[in-house]
This record gives sequence, C-alpha cells and structure tokens, in this order.
Amino acid sequence: MKHRIVVLGAGYAGTYVAGTLARRLSPADIEITVVNAVPDFVQRLRLHQLAAGREIEAPKLADVFAGTGIRLRVARVTAVAPERQVVAVADADGGGELGYDTLVYALGSHVAGRGVPGVAEHAFDVTGRPSALRLRERLDGLVRRHEGGNVLVVGDGLTGIETATEIAESRPGLSVALVARGELGARLSAGARSHLRQACDRLGITVLEHTGVEAVEAKRVLCSDGTALPSDATVWTAGFAVGPIAAAGGLEVTEDGQIVVDRTMRSVSHPNVYAAGDSVHAIGDNGLPLPMSCASAGYTGRQATEAIVGRLTGRKIANLKLAYPGNHISLGRRDGILQMVDDEAQAKSRYVGGRKAARVKAGILRMSLWAVSHPTLGVPKRRRGLTTAPGAYAEMAVAYADEAVA
Repeated sequence: MKHRIVVLGAGYAGTYVAGTLARRLSPADIEITVVNAVPDFVQRLRLHQLAAGREIEAPKLADVFAGTGIRLRVARVTAVAPERQVVAVADADGGGELGYDTLVYALGSHVAGRGVPGVAEHAFDVTGRPSALRLRERLDGLVRRHEGGNVLVVGDGLTGIETATEIAESRPGLSVALVARGELGARLSAGARSHLRQACDRLGITVLEHTGVEAVEAKRVLCSDGTALPSDATVWTAGFAVGPIAAAGGLEVTEDGQIVVDRTMRSVSHPNVYAAGDSVHAIGDNGLPLPMSCASAGYTGRQATEAIVGRLTGRKIANLKLAYPGNHISLGRRDGILQMVDDEAQAKSRYVGGRKAARVKAGILRMSLWAVSHPTLGVPKRRRGLTTAPGAYAEMAVAYADEAVA
C-alpha cells in the first residue's frame, strides 16, 4: 500500500511542496494528491496588476503537474478530520472524502473585513483572481464614462501600496486615494518613506493618514472622525485572515486560526499534519512569527518538505533557514522599493529605490512563476524509497503525540 500524501491548496507553498515531494520520493512508495478550488495557478503577487488592466498568466495546474505523477483534484475543501485522517471536499460531482497518511495544509488566506460593516457587500479586493477581475471590470466602467471616478484603497500595507500605485499609473483618468490607519510606510526607513511619498505625489495619489474606517457603503466610505469619502470603487486591503477549517477540525491554532507547528512545520497537535504558507504560525530564526508573504511561503514550504522526506525515508531532518529578509514593493511598472530588515525585523537605514528596485521585483515575480511551472526540474536519478510503512508511520505519530502530552 502506497503512502498517501494530500496537499491542500496549490498556491506558492502548496505547489512547491507537492512538486518537490514528487521529485524526491519514489513513486513506487507514495501517491500525491493536490486539492485546489480552481484549475489554475493564481499569481497572487500580481493580482493588483491584473485588476489594473495588465494581462497576467494563469497556468493550468494540470499542465504544471503533467508528468509528475501528482493527482489533481479540483474541489473546495470543506473540512478536515485529522482524527480519522480524512479531508472532505465539494466539487461539481458532489464531492466526498479523501484519506491521507500525511497531510500538507496550505490553504492560504483571504481578505479580512475586520468586522467593518459593508466590506463584504460593497468593497473589492485583490486576494483572488475572480475578485481582481471584478475590480478590473469596475475600473473599466469608470474609464468608459469619460467622467473620471474616485478609487479608494483602504489599507497601507504592501498590498495597499502596490494596488494604489498600480491603478494610479495604469488609469490616470481616475482619482486614487490611499487610506492609512497610521503613518504611510511606517515600517520603512526614513529614506524609503520619503521615496514612497514622492511616488504617491508623482502619481497623483491622495494619502489620508491616521484615518480609521467605520463602514463601507456603495458610493462612500465612512471614517471614524465622522467624515465621508466619496468612492466609486473601494478596494479593501486592510489585512488578511485564514479560514476556519483547521480550527473546526480540531487542529491546534492561534487566535487568528493559523496552525501551531514545531520547528519543522509539523502540527503540535497532529503530527501527520504539516502546514506551510499563510496557514502556518511559524516562528522565524529571530524568534518572531513569520509574516504572511510569498517569502514565508517559500521558507515554510521548504522546511515542511525537508521534514516529510526526512521522516518518511529515515534521514536526518535539517533545520532550514526561517527568515524574513525584507520588503520588495512595486510602485507601478517603473518604480519600486527594496527595504531590507535586520534580525529584529526593523528596517535598515539603506534601501534601493527606482527602476533598479522595480526590475528586481519583476525578476522575483518571474522567478516565482518559473519555479512553480517547473516542479520536476532537477529530478534525481534515484528517488528515495520509504523506510516506514503507512501503518508504522501512524504508530510513530501516536508515540509523538504521547510524548508531547507527557
């Protein structure tokens, strides 16, 4: 009987983990199934560009996994039952359950409304391809009116900054405003903050700092100071959240719903479950939680892969690097900021801005897509077989849980 590995989610983390496991483990001993809600790989890092009007490639996952032996199940995950080692899914055929011996949870995150009234009904977001396309359609409609329009981006994190600058550059006939709860670019160095402000001025973006949002309506946004901001398209980028599936399934999670893991990305409550990407609460080498980001997806995905391969083949598990080097921010197509951080996650005084930073960011995006699209690159001549049968692996998991309780 083959060892069944099920990977939930085919974003940057899930696709990498599945492809690398297929590359390193013997197909005679394992079967890998990837469950994803849509049939395409979504370049989430570029969805703000898609919304602004650029054409962004969305490779078919069937093509990505072709020749790897990976099974693709296009379905929505509705529940996990780690005590029974099954996953419930829903698809066009009604769905069902998938059994597993090892589960990789990489379902990612979605936009967080933070309980603000009207966000779900009236705001747009760029956390999924359909939602980005809906925003694009709205922006197209505003441009076709030839009367301009007000676009309000709520949230001054990296997604908010990139979305506001991309829309302002691509749609110069629209009035773009960026609402920041605190100081714009507060986590950047002084020089980078100045560069960001100059970019906003150059692109005609109105920056509203120290402004809280109380409600979103169809044509305006109500602020905590009582003012009302007109808006023909409100884009909500004020934070991200993970879904409730892990918590509902009994996995140990944080207050925010992220799965609590050990240093190898293994669930502390269910040792045959691993997590990667935005779904995991991973502590970096600096003792701080890794932020939700593509970089964190890479680090946690590699560590989870190393741990799974090591435990299944009897090899020593290395503790790979878990770090957050800094922020790579695009400010439209021809400008950007590269802000490195120190061991305490504080911005270093030096930064790189302008076209050089934009080229580096574009290179990172191309490299990320290329890596996902070539999961079998570097297939070893000899893939490693398992030293532990599925039944014995389950016994190891029980022993691990008993030790944790003790």
